[in-house]
Amino acid sequence: MERPQAEWLIEFLEKAGKLKSVPRHCITPEGVRETVAGHCWRVSLMAWLLKEELPDVDMEKVIHMCLLHDLGEAVTGDIPAFEKKEQDRSVERKAVDGLLSMLPGKTGEEAKVLFTEMNELETEEAKVYKALDKLEAVIAHNESDISTWLPLEYELQQTYAAESVKGFPILEEIQRLAVEKTLEKIAEEKAGRNPDDGRREE
Repeated sequence: MERPQAEWLIEFLEKAGKLKSVPRHCITPEGVRETVAGHCWRVSLMAWLLKEELPDVDMEKVIHMCLLHDLGEAVTGDIPAFEKKEQDRSVERKAVDGLLSMLPGKTGEEAKVLFTEMNELETEEAKVYKALDKLEAVIAHNESDISTWLPLEYELQQTYAAESVKGFPILEEIQRLAVEKTLEKIAEEKAGRNPDDGRREE
């Protein structure tokens, strides 16, 4: 007998809702540690805002990918990309499989197809989702106080999304502007000034 929709929906939301409390490495401009849910929300918002700039891409599908892409971290927690190993990815994939098994019928099948497409990174939609995922991380770090950056992030900020955005002019431009902001922050710091001084009072 198929479970009532309200029952499985609430159970799934309880599991996925843990992302609201799963911290990411990045610190917000207000000095609060970013959550995975906050990241997923803004990646999805980016996709929606860019739908007219990418008319040949199914942006509704991209939004769905952006909403779901870090679902496994509700179980595993977040591991920064520069620390994640293949074993971590395997554990996360199993976590995703477990969560998706909670979804019935067409909804569950659609989610499984989306994750397969995201992992294969062959379609335009999957490529755009991945580029937005990385761009949001770069933008978020540009917003954070430079004193919170790790030494490796000074270079990573300039290269992290560079390959993913190729072939999509609007994404290439966002990447260019983000790197420009990164270089400005680094130059200010080298000049003995904190580029983020006073931002919390704005």
